Amino acid sequence: MISRPKGTYDIYGEDAKYYNYINGVFTAISELYNYSYIRIPIFEESSLFHRSVGEASDIVTKETYDFKDRGERSLTLRPEGTAGVVRAYIENKMYGDVSQPIKLYYMGTMYRYERPQAGRYRELTQFGVEALGSDAPSQDAEVISLAVRAIEEMGIENITVKINSLGDIETRNNYREALKKHLEPYIKDLCSDCQKRFLTNPLRILDCKVDKDHEALKTAPKIREYLNSSSKERFAKVLEYLEYLDIDYEIDDNLVRGLDYYDHTVFEIVTDMEELGNANTIGAGGRYNGLVEKLGGPSTPCVGFACGIDRLIIVLKELNKTRDISNNLDVYITAVNEEEKLKAVILAQDLRLSEVKCEMDTLARSLKAQFKQADRLKAKLLILLNSEDLKKGIITVKDNLTHEETKVDESEILDYIISNI
Repeated sequence: MISRPKGTYDIYGEDAKYYNYINGVFTAISELYNYSYIRIPIFEESSLFHRSVGEASDIVTKETYDFKDRGERSLTLRPEGTAGVVRAYIENKMYGDVSQPIKLYYMGTMYRYERPQAGRYRELTQFGVEALGSDAPSQDAEVISLAVRAIEEMGIENITVKINSLGDIETRNNYREALKKHLEPYIKDLCSDCQKRFLTNPLRILDCKVDKDHEALKTAPKIREYLNSSSKERFAKVLEYLEYLDIDYEIDDNLVRGLDYYDHTVFEIVTDMEELGNANTIGAGGRYNGLVEKLGGPSTPCVGFACGIDRLIIVLKELNKTRDISNNLDVYITAVNEEEKLKAVILAQDLRLSEVKCEMDTLARSLKAQFKQADRLKAKLLILLNSEDLKKGIITVKDNLTHEETKVDESEILDYIISNI
């Protein structure tokens, strides 16, 4: 038997219902905020991710799926969505569109070679939004608001928005030197990854899960102390907008995010659910004002976020949020002989054209077995086709909850079903 690769999964049954539900909520909220859908390739030139995400980031050094095609071109399965959206923005000259900013949303699979754990796979599914062209603090607040609104719309209430500012280039350069000076006496005590980060991107040490309780990290200087006046003013304005929007937030001085392209606002949406363990971040994002220019486009301020659908499914299941995910059947049609089966086919088509969810037997089950199948599918109504009734132009409808049966004129059956489901 051929098995699926480690870290991948099949989506079917109940999980598929959650998957479609989550996608539907995110899509509806994104459209409400005037974001438009974009579909980007699953694989891109490897240089796109090496240049955008950062050569020293964990994703590039450890996790990307790189390969060469038959033309010896170096390609990479996308590990995240932002770089591909920015590449599309530049290549399709969206910066020339008179309608700015360009606000886009996407959903799709990403690929990272990492240790599978609860809600984290090597093939993961993300929903994300990107707003390109606006540097306004209100745009940061809008993106955070969209993320929070979508998650709360699903009935998830136990969430916290953690937020920080990385400031501009001047801020980060000054802070990097201060942080290195502070960490240098402790560096041999830290994990091997942190020792490498010390030379390449010391800010990432603050985000280390292994050494998070080490004294060196607890006493490290805070980047907020190094924000210049314009960065301070900008961050204060973002927080002010969040307060006006009634979005609770918590400033996290150790929040730096794992990708090199972030500056100014960075944020995470976390849940306190024990089932997710340390992987309790269900959404994250921030501002990346230099990425478009770095990839060959014009100077363009941007902000976005992405949310892991796989973790959201775990949360929704644990919270038993099934009210809006229910996929129960409206009508089940029973038929035994050929005359009844022909009528069932025609009636099912008419009902489906009227947007009534219905099912009929196609496995030649007995009438008793069809009743059991209707119960399994949680059908609200049963249409009991009977040859004798059909000759009289009558169809029997049974309420599967009260078991009450009603004789309905065949010409009125659609109206009756629609008014009773």
